[in-house]
Amino acid sequence: MTLAKSQNLTTSYAFSTIKSFLIWTFTLSVCLLVVGFPIVMLMVVVGSLLSIALQSVMPVSAVLLVAGGLIGANVLAVMAGAAMLSLKGVHPHEVKWLNWLRGEENLRHSSVYAACPLTCDINIK
Repeated sequence: MTLAKSQNLTTSYAFSTIKSFLIWTFTLSVCLLVVGFPIVMLMVVVGSLLSIALQSVMPVSAVLLVAGGLIGANVLAVMAGAAMLSLKGVHPHEVKWLNWLRGEENLRHSSVYAACPLTCDINIK
């Protein structure tokens, strides 16, 4: 009986770690695309200049090499960050700023529509 329970706990921990890794991968990818947009644009500029410079040295695959290197570096950074957070035991449900990921609303903001002062019974300050 003890062996069956210990295997169940191991499976549960492994499943939890894999689930945490996948959620962290998704979250870090979204953050890279949304918040890191200036960094992405800087990488595009540097990659363009690098591929132009490498075009004279190796004309066939300079663009492919630079684009593959930049995309590979981004994927590797996201995967390494997700693995580090998962192995440290930081679960996404413990992070306060990830309420958008769990579907919880931000109660500090309430919507007031333009027609609401005429039709609603709320006090606008």
